Amino acid sequence: MDTSTPYSGRIKTKIMKTKAIAAILGASALSLASISCESKQEEAREDRLETKADALEDKADQTRRQGEKSADSKEESADAVRDANGSERRADALENNADATRRNVEGRADGLEESADDVRDAKE
Repeated sequence: MDTSTPYSGRIKTKIMKTKAIAAILGASALSLASISCESKQEEAREDRLETKADALEDKADQTRRQGEKSADSKEESADAVRDANGSERRADALENNADATRRNVEGRADGLEESADDVRDAKE
């Protein structure tokens, strides 16, 4: 004899669905909790890397400013030599030195900016 009621199958199905949904929600909550912990650590790591990259870019800017100031000074010296005694050869040498200074400084500053980019890429 069958003692089940017409509703007993539906009730069992609802209970099983409810248990499955509860398990899924519990797993999702646990997953989100662990991600949020990692996120704080990851955020702190990314902040440190960003600060380091910013410092490298600031150093690149400072290097460019100092290099430009040095090159400008050399060019002013070249003009002074040219005006004082008309020594074109000496003035040209000073201007060439100023150009070399600019190229050298630009290369160093570009290297610092590339390092900053590498640091930022490490965040990903």
